Amino acid sequence: MKSVCIKTNNSNLLKYLLNEFKNIELDNVYFSENEFKLYKNVIIHYFGDDEPLFLSKLSSILCYLVIDELEEDLLKRLIMQNYFYFDSIERKKILSICFDIMADDFCEIFDKKFIILNDIFYDFLSSHNSIVLSGFVNFRIKDYLSFLDEIVNEAVNSFVIEQEYLEFISLLKLYINSQSSECELVHIVFTSSDAVLLDKNKNLIDIQDDIFKAKYLSDITFSNNDYILNSLLTLLPKKIYIHLIDEYIDEFINTLQLVFENRVTLCTDCNICNLYKNKKSMIKKF
Repeated sequence: MKSVCIKTNNSNLLKYLLNEFKNIELDNVYFSENEFKLYKNVIIHYFGDDEPLFLSKLSSILCYLVIDELEEDLLKRLIMQNYFYFDSIERKKILSICFDIMADDFCEIFDKKFIILNDIFYDFLSSHNSIVLSGFVNFRIKDYLSFLDEIVNEAVNSFVIEQEYLEFISLLKLYINSQSSECELVHIVFTSSDAVLLDKNKNLIDIQDDIFKAKYLSDITFSNNDYILNSLLTLLPKKIYIHLIDEYIDEFINTLQLVFENRVTLCTDCNICNLYKNKKSMIKKF
């Protein structure tokens, strides 16, 4: 027989465990709940002859408990410990990005977390008959916390990049709104691999590619489209028609919409669009 006592004062965790033990898929398992001076105890007895299977089932339940019930608080703790200089709104945003990161590759990340925790719980239960959940989580799941810390660091990096991007947009908008312009209209013919500028008469505009004449300074780059942006900031057109030849919108197009706002109109079906689509089709045939 193998018996294990799980100690906790957290009523939510206690309820979680009791529900899981009621539905455990293993014969010869009996459990009871007792309340003592310091802790509420869940005692589970196994009278079968496959102790490794029992420990595996029990470890799995405890893994899910940590991930389902405690992980958010652990992430908050890590964020507060390592990035206390962010305010509460920024920390909430970082936490949200953590969940986005884990959701983007849910199966792989969940499996990694589960394997780390399962090894820790199984090894401990193999040689111990009782476990205090609060102490165990605080002192014995360092590998799991290290994994969560990597996710937090990635989230912080994403958050900082996003903040720099928003500041970059804000500065460009301030510049645009503070300048006057004689340029009425510019066309941008945009494909997934290239972009050209046309004036209101549909003549090609030379792109400003001299970095020393750049109208902005930023670590954010759009590759060759940097020169397109610099030219637009030099011309400051009152209206910008973006002709999406591939009907493809990327980060650069989104940025132009944010920076130039209501000056921008997207187009996928006009004379210019159709002309360039036909040219592209002819090139492909050759």
